Amino acid sequence: MPDADTLPEMWGVVPAALAVALIGVALGLVVAATDRAVLTGRAAGAAVEPLRASARLLLEQRRTTLAPDRLLWRLGCVALPTLALLSLAVVPVDGRTLLLTSADLVWFNAMEALLWAALWLVGWGPNSFHALTGGYRFLAQGLAYELPLMFALVTVGVGAGSLRTTDVLAAQEGLWFAVTMPVAFVVFVASAAAFAFWGPFAAPTAADIAGGVTAELSGVDRLLVEAGRAIFLGATAAMAAALFLGGDSGPWLPGPVWHLLKTLAVVAALVWIGRRLPVLRPDRTVEIGWMVLVPLTLLQALVVAVLVLTGFYA
Repeated sequence: MPDADTLPEMWGVVPAALAVALIGVALGLVVAATDRAVLTGRAAGAAVEPLRASARLLLEQRRTTLAPDRLLWRLGCVALPTLALLSLAVVPVDGRTLLLTSADLVWFNAMEALLWAALWLVGWGPNSFHALTGGYRFLAQGLAYELPLMFALVTVGVGAGSLRTTDVLAAQEGLWFAVTMPVAFVVFVASAAAFAFWGPFAAPTAADIAGGVTAELSGVDRLLVEAGRAIFLGATAAMAAALFLGGDSGPWLPGPVWHLLKTLAVVAALVWIGRRLPVLRPDRTVEIGWMVLVPLTLLQALVVAVLVLTGFYA
């Protein structure tokens, strides 16, 4: 049992975790509302429709399939929003993060890597051909984009001289990393969108396989998976704002307001661009990931390393 001296510190984690959960849900609703507005071309009612859809899914009966692995299926559905919230836990808000680690960038990357297992379980669990095909597509897509994403994060760590997100913010006081690391910025955002199987990277849920990993989802299960996608995309936007756009830096307005505005700008860009690009074939995404993005991110890391050696970031 914890002693009396540690209880206040433990209880302090509860409100912080609740705050991260509320921020994550809010970001997910923002992503869903923005997507609705871009899709319909009307802002009116865009914020209400995600709430209505969520209520309908909560009341909808779960679909059943022949001989499913219910335990793994449900575990994968629950894991998606959980991992999205855990990735948000290392995003600095007002100069602090929920989790105090010495390698925040590694933590964020690890949560994305675990999405492989989670979405694979969602595809495997129903014992359905279309769902399993979508799961295989996501595995191939994730393998292709994991290395570029990792190299983009390594580039940020090299430039900041630290893997802590708070140190990355401090290193951008004079100049945002997006200026000196444009390739890493674009690759980070695009790779994270691929892990959320969003926009042109939505092959795991494509119509040619009847919805893929979401083909057999209904009710609470579908709500959890869709919420996980939206929250993760929102967490990616918040992390991109912190790692490349200076986070809470800016004149006149309070720091958290600046971080929020930058996050919303990245969300709007991701959703708007994603809705205007066609879905890429899985083999095309793999080819781009391995043949184009890996060399580009390695070159970007080399450029940043040279800038560090010349004292540019000092």
